[in-house]
Amino acid sequence: QVQLVESGGGLVEAGGSLRLSCAASGRTIISYVMGWFRQAPGQERELVAAITRSGDRTSYAGSVKGRFTISRDNAKKTMYLQMNSLKPEDTAVYYCAATQGFSLAREPNDYPYWGQGTQVTVSS
Repeated sequence: QVQLVESGGGLVEAGGSLRLSCAASGRTIISYVMGWFRQAPGQERELVAAITRSGDRTSYAGSVKGRFTISRDNAKKTMYLQMNSLKPEDTAVYYCAATQGFSLAREPNDYPYWGQGTQVTVSS
C-alpha cells in the first residue's frame, strides 16, 4: 500500500499561484499512476490532472489546461501540481490519488489510494 499526504494549499488572490505537493510513504510511487482531483462544495469530485508512472504522459481537465502543470519525482516519492493564473472557480479541496493501473485513469473510482486533501481558496 501507499499513504499519501498533500500540502501547499492556502488562500491566494485571483491571478496568483500555488504549488501543491503530495508526499508518499510506504511503497515506491513508481508503481503507481497518480492524479490530482478536486471537489468544491456541493459538486462531484473531478479529475484535475493525471500522470503516468514514468511521468512521460499527462492529462488535464480542459478548465485547467495551460494554467496547471502536474509533475512527479519518483526518487523523492513526491508528486506536484503547479497552479498558475488561479481563478475563483478553482476554489476546492484538492486531493492526490494513486492507482496501480497502467493507463491515465480519469474517474475517482479508478483510484483506490487517497490523501486527506488540502484546501485551496482563490479570492476575487
